[in-house]
Amino acid sequence: MTTSYKRLDKDNAAVLLVDHQAGLLSLVRDIEPDRFKNNVLALADLAKYFKLPTILTTSFETGPNGPLVPELKALFPDAPYIARPGQINAWDNEDFVKAIKATGKKQLIIAGVVTEVCVAFPALSALAEGFEVFVVTDASGTFNELTRQSAWDRMSASGAQLMTWFGLACELHRDWRNDVEGLGTLFSNHIPDYRNLFTSYNALTSSK
Repeated sequence: MTTSYKRLDKDNAAVLLVDHQAGLLSLVRDIEPDRFKNNVLALADLAKYFKLPTILTTSFETGPNGPLVPELKALFPDAPYIARPGQINAWDNEDFVKAIKATGKKQLIIAGVVTEVCVAFPALSALAEGFEVFVVTDASGTFNELTRQSAWDRMSASGAQLMTWFGLACELHRDWRNDVEGLGTLFSNHIPDYRNLFTSYNALTSSK
């Protein structure tokens, strides 16, 4: 199935961070733990940078899934926080869907743990209700590559777009001239090689 280019618009997008919980993070094996957490925090930082409405949700956090990663709660102290009592598909929780619809945005950027459940289920549900869905692949994790690919295939076949947090940031930003320092700093904070590049840039520009 082919679809036309649905371009991200920072004025029409919201971010859903689904079940990035301490217990569930221990299940992520398709990406290195340090890199995965860095990617999740990079996504969170770009959501703040672009001032995107952000919704946090957890699943049965009093059980083995555990609490939300504390850095996310600290980054978004005033964001809607939906602690689902039991619903596996976040879209089955009325408060979660209400919080999404209250943003007025039609593009949903989703990441979570684990990919084939906590990401795929609400992504598919949102698509069925007419939202455009963008799945942040490197800020979502699961048991292994086979499980991940099965989830990606299912979501993309239904119309979800698969992206990385870096590609997401670039598409939202559109033009470097909008803010070189801000976006460059965000990249430098999460990509060591980019920090080297930006250090060189700063040295060149400061000498002019």
